[in-house]
Amino acid sequence: MKHYIIGHQKPDLDSVVAAISLADFFKQIGDPTGTPVIADPINPETEYVLNKFNQTPPPIISAKDIKQEDQILLVDHNEEDQRLPGINPDQISGVIDHHKLNLNLNQPISVTTKPWGSTNTIIYYKFTRYNLSISPTLAALMLSAILSDTVGLKSATTTNKDRQAAQELAKLANIENLDSLTLEIFKAKSNLDSLDAISIVKNDYKVFDFAKRTFIGQIETVEQQELISKRLPELLAALKQVKQEQHVDLAFLAISDILNANTKLLLASDEENNVAQSAFSSSVDNNLIDIGPKLSRKKEIAPAIEKALDNTNK
Repeated sequence: MKHYIIGHQKPDLDSVVAAISLADFFKQIGDPTGTPVIADPINPETEYVLNKFNQTPPPIISAKDIKQEDQILLVDHNEEDQRLPGINPDQISGVIDHHKLNLNLNQPISVTTKPWGSTNTIIYYKFTRYNLSISPTLAALMLSAILSDTVGLKSATTTNKDRQAAQELAKLANIENLDSLTLEIFKAKSNLDSLDAISIVKNDYKVFDFAKRTFIGQIETVEQQELISKRLPELLAALKQVKQEQHVDLAFLAISDILNANTKLLLASDEENNVAQSAFSSSVDNNLIDIGPKLSRKKEIAPAIEKALDNTNK
């Protein structure tokens, strides 16, 4: 029997490292069945960080690889649309997440959620609560995941718990300059040269069950204006294609400048234009709306869109 630990589809750094770190936690408390896995190939940022700290990525699995006696623990997500497709919900044993809960299961499970900036922050405090050791390599990975998910501890999702965890993990990893590591991560995250437009749109996305089924992709870059000026037409075409493929009602792509704290939202059609103008009280130009210093999809972008849709349906 295996206890698969898995993040969401199109996993980001926090999702991948959460599976790795939680498996280490389980091993130390005497449960060797914890097995980190991923639902899709890792992105360039995750590849860079894993290579930097000599960590092999978890294997990719599909639902058919999970046997009837196995269990599944979800990290960094909980909603059905974000899970590995085809998994049996009755095999889900638990959730560790920092997002809004949207569960509809037939059995009670163990759930740990915190309104913090990173799933790895939650897992760090599980280690400290049990007085367990964190190796320098794992500390570096967890630190990188926290810095990534909180945009260098500057996102609106960042809490004192994240800042404290980052400082303690930096000590364990013997990393003195957090700003330097953050910039490395930002540059790796911004390396989009090898990606086609579809891959960029789907590089980091989530589908939300709002009043209308909504796709929100996000690209975090240090070259926002260059990306828009060079690739806007193909990104818009890709967003429209993804909207059809994902069978969603609305599709948005947040193009976030993580150095200058600004997000421009790419809108698939006039319907998204109307929702975005209502959500962010700004005007649309060439299928783009500037939503200012909003960097967090979880805390700032998705809730505003959800509220606008709810108001429209009243």
